[in-house]
Formats: sequence, structure tokens, C-alpha cells
Amino acid sequence: MFFFDEPPSGIIETVSPSYLWYFLPIGYVTTILIETTVLIFLLSPKMSLRQKILCGIWLTACTYPIVVLVLPTLMANSPRWLYLLVAESFAHFGECVIFWLAFRGREDFDTNDWIRCFIAVFLANLASFGIGEVLNYFRWFGLF
Repeated sequence: MFFFDEPPSGIIETVSPSYLWYFLPIGYVTTILIETTVLIFLLSPKMSLRQKILCGIWLTACTYPIVVLVLPTLMANSPRWLYLLVAESFAHFGECVIFWLAFRGREDFDTNDWIRCFIAVFLANLASFGIGEVLNYFRWFGLF
């Protein structure tokens, strides 16, 4: 996920919805590239490459619009740290729940497979957050 520059006050400034919509496809594709790469290497080997790639696209599609379109609007004039806490918690845990809902019927998954997959989803989100923060810090690419 790609986030905000922090103004001196530490408060997230309001951004026009049209800019959020403009940013959405750029950030979405970038996030998919990062997260899918992590998922390909870290998800259970019992999953096919196709399933891993689809997870990278689909899990991000389920959470990214909320993080980029909804939460910035709801949390305008909130401290940046609070937005990051809410957005990242939503992305991390939301994608784990969605993954579980999609694959809960897999009889070939044991406890270790589930733990591995949840860690993979968590690390994929952490990687996209971290890379997004670095890009934003250097003003190469960012939401604000």
C-alpha cells in the first residue's frame, strides 16, 4: 500500500476523491507486483502457480479500494499513524480472512500449511507497505 506524506502537523490532509481514483490503478498494479511476487515464493507448495498468482491479484482487489478510496475519506484530518494502523490492520487481517474463506475446504491443507499461508499473506502486505513507504519517502511514487 502507498501512503501519505506527513504534513508538519502530523495530520492527514484531505485529498480530492478524483485524485484518489487517479491513484488507484497505479497503486493497485504496483501493489500486485510486489505482493504476488512474495506469495509465489511463500504460499504453501500445495498451491499451484496459477492459484498463487490469482491470490496476489484477487486479495489485493478485495482490500486495496478500501485502503485507498474509503479510509482516506473517512480518516481525513486524522493522525497519519492512526490511518496507517487502521489501513494496514484491515489489509493484513482482511486478506487472511478472505484467503481462509476461499480455501477453507482444502482437505490437503494441514495446520502448517495454513500457518505458512497466513504468514505469506501478512509478509506480502508488509512488503508492499514497506516498499510504498520508501517510494513515498523519496517522493518517487505516493498517494500524497
